[in-house]
Amino acid sequence: MSTPAASTAALEPTHGSRVRQFYVLTKPRVVQLIVFCAVIGMLLAVPGWPDWRLVLPAAIGIWLVAAAAAAFNCLVEQRIDARMARTAWRPTARGELTNTQTLVFASVLCALGSAILWWWVNPLTMALTFATFVGYAIVYTVLLKPATPQNIVIGGASGAMPPLLGWAAMRGEVGAEAWLLVLIIFVWTPPHFWALALYRAEDYARAGLPMLPVTHGNEFTRLQILLYTLVLFAATLLPFIQGMSGWLYLAAAVALGAWFIALALRLWRAYSEALARRTFRYSIWYLALLFAALLVDHYALG
Repeated sequence: MSTPAASTAALEPTHGSRVRQFYVLTKPRVVQLIVFCAVIGMLLAVPGWPDWRLVLPAAIGIWLVAAAAAAFNCLVEQRIDARMARTAWRPTARGELTNTQTLVFASVLCALGSAILWWWVNPLTMALTFATFVGYAIVYTVLLKPATPQNIVIGGASGAMPPLLGWAAMRGEVGAEAWLLVLIIFVWTPPHFWALALYRAEDYARAGLPMLPVTHGNEFTRLQILLYTLVLFAATLLPFIQGMSGWLYLAAAVALGAWFIALALRLWRAYSEALARRTFRYSIWYLALLFAALLVDHYALG
């Protein structure tokens, strides 16, 4: 469940109120994108406007569990974070919050979010959201990230789940359309994250993490980014092929995907840190605009 913060965040101080320190642990920018994708899944799951008595508690519950996963990630990776410029400012890395404080905070958020989803949404959404928490906080953070350069590919499955959670919240079940949304985010995650990893390779090497640029080099990583953007382009056509969306979405998917491929191609041919940063920033806008186009198309057709 992760979209890395902007590189300038390394310069931000975290001292101040205790509330501010706990808030920073939740990785607000990451969680905002997660909730955005979940809400898109809710809106796409039903014709017309959804029942806001479900949307609001579902969004709040997913936000709380995602925030809990982020806080747990900070707890587990505090020593790694302290070695990396991008994350050294986090309260856990700076020793501003104790392990007990962080663990209790994450546990309370997870329990509260799960309870809201169980009682005010449905048990399926609660179970899927908690499974996503385990996938990110345990499987990815604890097991995969320090063990394999394919960590972000395998672990990306948990980060791709938000639209499915939103879909389940509205329908009490999951369907093929929801899995298409998951597939898009799943394929989007590697080129998004590896673009960041390219210009943060020294950070990851210093932290002892086997990220792809560290283990396989810059050139190989750039090739993988290009290949994944091509696969992503094909995946984004599936909602139109399947009949889930119309021509408006297709036009947006083609335009957004073509520009992503163009950036990846330039990055593969001639690397520069500025271009890697630009590709990373665009990847965030790409996903947001793609899902926004899917939503606009949904209501235009309705």
